[in-house]
Amino acid sequence: MKITVVGSGFVGQTTAMRLLEKGLGDVCLIDIIEDKPQGLALDLREAAPIEGYEPTIVGTNDYADTAGSDIVAITAGFPRQPGMSRMDLLSKNAAIMRDVVGNCVGGSPGAILIVVSNPLDEMTYLAADLSGFPKQRVMGMAGVLDSARLRYFISEELGVLPVSVQAMTLGSHGDAMIALPRHATVNGTPLPELVDEATLERLFQRTRDGGAEVVALLKSGSAFYAPSASVARIVAAIAGNTREVLPVCAWVNGQYGISEVYVGVPARLGRAGVEEIIELDLTDGELAQLRTAAEGIRAKCADLADL
Repeated sequence: MKITVVGSGFVGQTTAMRLLEKGLGDVCLIDIIEDKPQGLALDLREAAPIEGYEPTIVGTNDYADTAGSDIVAITAGFPRQPGMSRMDLLSKNAAIMRDVVGNCVGGSPGAILIVVSNPLDEMTYLAADLSGFPKQRVMGMAGVLDSARLRYFISEELGVLPVSVQAMTLGSHGDAMIALPRHATVNGTPLPELVDEATLERLFQRTRDGGAEVVALLKSGSAFYAPSASVARIVAAIAGNTREVLPVCAWVNGQYGISEVYVGVPARLGRAGVEEIIELDLTDGELAQLRTAAEGIRAKCADLADL
């Protein structure tokens, strides 16, 4: 298994480290900054005797070295700064995405693309459009990240272990994120039985603002530990052909009454990419929120044509 990570910023380099430590495959780390990916790759190779991982990593500035990739995780792009919305990044990161996809797909025509760059939903659509790949082979990372944040905030609120919490978010990566209280449990107990409505909404709003909260605290840059863990989780499902269900930004065509748009939904992941969109039992209100989120993403994707 060959996995290319595009972008050697904090998300990219931490993703590369997690992929190696989990033994998911050989890694190619690429960046336009001369010598940076090479230095990071050397540092990671030197950690192999201590960590005991067998896969290797190369750092490069040449897209020819990415040829033959099975998976390409795209982390390249401008990070959010304090006060900056994900949509402020649209025009800047659209140009980067065009360059990345244009350089990657020729040498790796069978690859699965995992988009991490923001604004996530729109960049996923753009990557699929530019690549010409079947839609099931292009997905966005955000749902795993947002769900992890929600699970942690619930665990913190209730004083339980994070792994004892199950929860999932749908919709867009941002203000139109949809939390599903009926599908959230703590040690098997439905979340609404443990907290009141006001607490639920506070937890959900903190999850929607999760990335901005980290950005504000860091003062410079954005989150990378949780995002890189989310990428590695998706890669593990694909590389291992586990067919587990994870929330990702996926192409929806008919499910939930939504057609021809990328939006956050639960999907069964395997070696073919998104193998099935899972339709949860949603309330009328949740379904309306999901459809509204999808239409919002569709409208923003239309703006890409003018950039």
